[in-house]
Parts: sequence; C-alpha cells; structure tokens
Amino acid sequence: MTGTTPGERATQLRNQTVDVLKEAGTILSARVEAVMRAVPREIFAPEADLDAVYEPWNGLVTKRDDNGRALSSLSAPDAQAHMLEQARIEPGMKVLEIGSGGMNAAYLSEMVGPTGRVTTVDIDKFVTDRTSRFLDQAGYSRVTVVLADAEYGVPDHAPYDRILVTVGSWDVPPAWIDQLVDGGLLVVPLKVMGLMRTVALVREGDRLVSESARLFGFVPMQGAGAHDSTELVLRDGAVRLVFDEQPPADLSRLDGVLEYEPLVVDSGAGLRLGEPWATMQMWLATTVPGFCRIMVDRDANEASPRPLGGIHTGMAAVDGANLAYVASRRLGGDDLTLEVHAYGPNPTALAEVVAEQLRIWDRDHRGGPGPQYLVYPTATPDEQLPAADFVVGKRHSRVLISWPRPGNTAGHDVLHHPNHQ
Repeated sequence: MTGTTPGERATQLRNQTVDVLKEAGTILSARVEAVMRAVPREIFAPEADLDAVYEPWNGLVTKRDDNGRALSSLSAPDAQAHMLEQARIEPGMKVLEIGSGGMNAAYLSEMVGPTGRVTTVDIDKFVTDRTSRFLDQAGYSRVTVVLADAEYGVPDHAPYDRILVTVGSWDVPPAWIDQLVDGGLLVVPLKVMGLMRTVALVREGDRLVSESARLFGFVPMQGAGAHDSTELVLRDGAVRLVFDEQPPADLSRLDGVLEYEPLVVDSGAGLRLGEPWATMQMWLATTVPGFCRIMVDRDANEASPRPLGGIHTGMAAVDGANLAYVASRRLGGDDLTLEVHAYGPNPTALAEVVAEQLRIWDRDHRGGPGPQYLVYPTATPDEQLPAADFVVGKRHSRVLISWPRPGNTAGHDVLHHPNHQ
C-alpha cells in the first residue's frame, strides 16, 4: 500500500477485513457487509495502529485497571459482525446497546436508519465521553449516549426491539427483559459455568429462548451486575482453579492435590487441529459434577519439579480431595486425542466420569448442533419449568440448557470459531 494516503489505506484494510469475514462465513447478509464497509473503524481507536484496528479476530483494549485487567475494549470485527448478524437489525428499529465504545453504535445507527433510534449506555464516564466524541467525529451524533449502570437498562427510551450487550454478563437482569418488546431479541455474551457464549435470545412473555450462540470473550460487566469467580491457587500460582458458579464447600481438601502421582486416562475421544471445541467445553460443564476451569502458567509449570502434562484445554473437575483435568496429545499429523489427568488420594472414579463424558460428546455431539438455552426469572416455580438437561440458578435468572437427542440435527445453536479458545 506504498504511496497511499492514511485514509485510502484504511479503506483498503476495511475492505480486506470484510472480505476475510465473508469468506469465513461470519458476514452473511448484504446489510451487515454494507455497514462494515461504510463505517471508518479507525476513528474509534485513534491510538492504535491501522493494521491492529482492522485485524479481523482480535479486539483492542481501550482501558485497563491498576492491575492491568481490561475494563473496556473495541471488540474484534469478527465479534461485531457476528453479533450484528445474530441481532437481525431492520430499519426503523429502536435498539439499546449495553457497553459503549462508539463503533458498534455507529454500525447500529447505519442499520436502523433515520427512522430508527440507537441508545448506548455505559457505567464509565471515560467511555461515554470517548463514545460521544468519536460518534460526533464519524457523523453519528443522532445516537443517544447515556452514562448509567446498565443493570437497570435505560427505561427512558424503552421498549426496544433489540438489546445488544457488548460486555460479558453472568446474569440477565429483569430490566433487560422488561424493556424488550415481546418477540424482540436480546443478544448477550452470557457466562455459564465460566464459559461465555454470545447468545441471541427471543423474548416469549417472561422467558427468553435461544436461537443462536457462539463462543466469544468480552470484558466483564461492572457495577451491580459484576460477578466474582472463586479461585483456588495451587503451586504458588502456577496453577489456578476457577469456579464461576457455586464452588465446593471445602476447597482446603485440595491442598497438595498436585503432589500425588497423576493417573492418565486416554478417553478415546479426539479432535483435529483447528477443529472447534466449544461444544466439548459446554458438554463437560453441564454433565460433569464439580466442573471448573484450570489456568496454567506455562513458564511456572515448566519450571516445576513435576509439571502438569499434556496440552492444556482449560477444562477440569473436582470431587472432594481429587482433581482431574482434560488435556490433548498429538497423535501425528493433525490428529489429537483427549486425555484425563487425575490427581488425589482416589482419582480413578473422577477420571472415568470425565473420560466417559468425553466419549459421549465425541459420539453424539462432536461437529453437531450445540445446546438450547432458556432463561427464566429466578422466582419461577420448579413445576413451571420445562424439562432440561442442566439448570443453573443465578441472582436474577435460571438458565436451562438442553442438548439435542442423538440423531437429531435440528439444533438451535451452532457454536463455531476459527481457532481454539
């Protein structure tokens, strides 16, 4: 691109990114393609290099806390395009965006047109000031920017045809359902058992029913909707176990668990390099008691006298004083096998439970449709809930997850991503 002006180079990069996302199957509609070619992304990240701004798969952090944790970010073009496709925005719609930055609000403003209305809300004045400034520069001053805690929505402009949440949410507060028209869509990065999925949910009365989902990562919700996981630190921080929902009652039973000799079980289930594994993650999370995530510091682990083996997948489970995690091992070429590494005084039963669920996933759900999500108010009586394979209770809602029966390919949710997470 030598000899081109910055504006010309930005246009070329923007069109290249859209072309890549079309080829990847993320951009499916002419309307999403048009807005992503039209809106200058670089206006909303002036501090970043143009190549980084238009990198298709990675977002840009725009604010961190004192510990370096991301508080606000510009989502990757891939994530923004997919959420826009999920939301099915039409001209004239009223849309609420929860979590600001300006870029996505500009896309939404283009899609709803002059007869529609876009409201974007954020809890951080740094973010809303930045959003207002960038939207004005880009020519989208008709977007309403609100500084507020989005736990309560924005009732002044409700009801909305669409609500798009662009921050990771552990729960679905009542205001989001109440401020959505019946039949409207809520698109939210919902965290269940520590696993985040961007789920498109249709309002049916007082419940939400999923129609699509995809694995993505977003910065966490702040304010009243914030949620802290429980962590157990092992080997001086080389290994951490993360429990996003109800942790075991006595985590002290796991002290020293990694000092046991590991039991390694080959499940017989497999993957290929580059194959999506989002359904495997969620299957384990909804079928294995004691499910948690395991975070391994690579350098500290390798320096340990007894490093944990295998290629770590981040999936684990605990049972009393026993711990098991899932790892992959190269078989040759692009083929991987899934192993269970188990530790503790009596690891055999836990290892076999995890291995068996990997086999079931491999047999019945590998490469197939993912689960359906239903969201009900937390006060809904048990007898009014439909049958489900897994139910998790949160502060405001109960999330029900159901898997398609083997042989039934008419699933609601397809979870896919070009890379392992």
